[in-house]
Amino acid sequence: MSVLLTVLESVLQEAAALSAATGLVYTTAVVTVAASSVLFRHPQRRRDARATLTILMRRNGKR
Repeated sequence: MSVLLTVLESVLQEAAALSAATGLVYTTAVVTVAASSVLFRHPQRRRDARATLTILMRRNGKR
C-alpha cells in the first residue's frame, strides 16, 4: 500500500506543478494582450488586441 501512496504523491505533485505552469503562461498571455490593447498606436491593432482579450476572458462556457 505504501508504494501506491508514493506513486500517487508523485503524480499529484507533477499535476500541481503542471497546473501552476499553465496558470502562469495563461496569466502572462492575458497581461500581454491587455497591455497591447492599451499601448498599440494603430487603432486596428488595439481593436484586435481587445477582441483577443475578450476571447481569453470568456466565462461560463458562452461562445
